[in-house]
Amino acid sequence: MAYRVGHLVVAPTSKLVWRPTVTGTENVPRTGGVILASNHLSFIDSFAIPIVAPRPVSFLAKSDYFTGTGVGGAVRRGFFQTIGAIPVDRHSSRAAQESLDAALEVLRDGRAFGIYPEGTRSRDGRLYKGRTGVAWLALTAGVPVVPVGLRGTDQVQPVGSSFPRPARVTVAFGRPITPDRFADLPAGKARRLLTDEVMDAIAALSGQERAEGHNELPPESTGAAVGI
Repeated sequence: MAYRVGHLVVAPTSKLVWRPTVTGTENVPRTGGVILASNHLSFIDSFAIPIVAPRPVSFLAKSDYFTGTGVGGAVRRGFFQTIGAIPVDRHSSRAAQESLDAALEVLRDGRAFGIYPEGTRSRDGRLYKGRTGVAWLALTAGVPVVPVGLRGTDQVQPVGSSFPRPARVTVAFGRPITPDRFADLPAGKARRLLTDEVMDAIAALSGQERAEGHNELPPESTGAAVGI
């Protein structure tokens, strides 16, 4: 209910301010479990995708965002509930497994799940090598992956910035990638090849320069809440 009400109120206002250019929404299946795998440039990404996607999308978020007190805590908690975020304790020793379990539950329930295979935001604008959690989810749940390319969100809220600002944003949804043809390969190879194909599709949509290795996670992060 919070998602529906928030979407009706927030989405039109956000579209008016940021005037997003959106392409490829026809590539997002309207029913059934699906993974939306995107590049990650800004904190605002988990907000930009749900307001333009043709169906509700759930992302994982730090449980800290849901436990604040006072007016500020209530506003932040309401915001994350509005965008359909799922709280995960990133300080838990089982954070990675808990994140996978939460994502799998969303997919098996026939819903859409958003993920950033890079694991964390790119601080230099390049697209980093994907972590294989996205492929594990697709292969385990038997659902397609829709690649998403974001442009301009780093201008809305650059890394280190506390407040968003007006900027032009582009969100491009690519053609679904199905896990079927990887299913008969050895598990590790299947996950790596599927992840690489997803990242190639994201790169084509985002136009980013590629980086050779993985993006380094912040010291306090387990990486579970975004890239698994």
